[in-house]
Amino acid sequence: MLDRLPFKRIVAIDFEFEFGGHDSTAAASRSGERPRPVCMVAKDLRSGETWRLWRDQFGAHSPFPVDRGTLVVAYYASAELGCFKALNWPQPVFTLDLFTEFRARFIGKCSPVHYFWGAPDLAVTRFSGRRAPEHPGGVPNLPDRVTREAYSHEVSSCGFWPGGGPVPTAAFYSYAYPEPKGFSAAKIAPSAAFYSRDLGEFILPYDVVRQAANPDDALLAFLQTTYEAAANLAGWDRAALERSP
Repeated sequence: MLDRLPFKRIVAIDFEFEFGGHDSTAAASRSGERPRPVCMVAKDLRSGETWRLWRDQFGAHSPFPVDRGTLVVAYYASAELGCFKALNWPQPVFTLDLFTEFRARFIGKCSPVHYFWGAPDLAVTRFSGRRAPEHPGGVPNLPDRVTREAYSHEVSSCGFWPGGGPVPTAAFYSYAYPEPKGFSAAKIAPSAAFYSRDLGEFILPYDVVRQAANPDDALLAFLQTTYEAAANLAGWDRAALERSP
């Protein structure tokens, strides 16, 4: 997809950051505190040039140009741009958020790309518009009444999980509620994706995306094929709910 875009540089970027003086990102958010970048990894998807910086290596400017010749690609663009602001770096002229790109293909009811505090994870959820059976509850860190309201209608949900429990490392995920028959056996791209029976979700390890020749295509393929499996097996009215990519 990105190969067709008229940019001299297409840079995928990922910051790790922290907040000082607070035990949680929630508290920092309420206080209006800026993130404190710890390190950054960025790669030019055209040339292959890679930048790895720790906090003591951050300079007065981004290590790559952020002018009109550059498209910055991120999985959570608002967080990455917040790090640019915290470092007093000029903001990129053009930014592509891949979860937002995926969300834009759906014209039915859809959540915003949001940070979900219960897990916590970054998520976006599509709705079929049909009622779902009552959720059994039991989701960690989430009251049953909230879970049942959230899953009152059929969903296909995906996002990014920093890791923990059955999936110890960072990963992208996708699931459906209620899960249609045959969903766990669906053919999903890329081939490294797998279905976790412990979680009831498809998982794509973050390292697989990071190391892919085309990380954006790898992630978008995962999001699209897992959604298609859920929608097709559950009989969603896709013609009414989607537009062409």
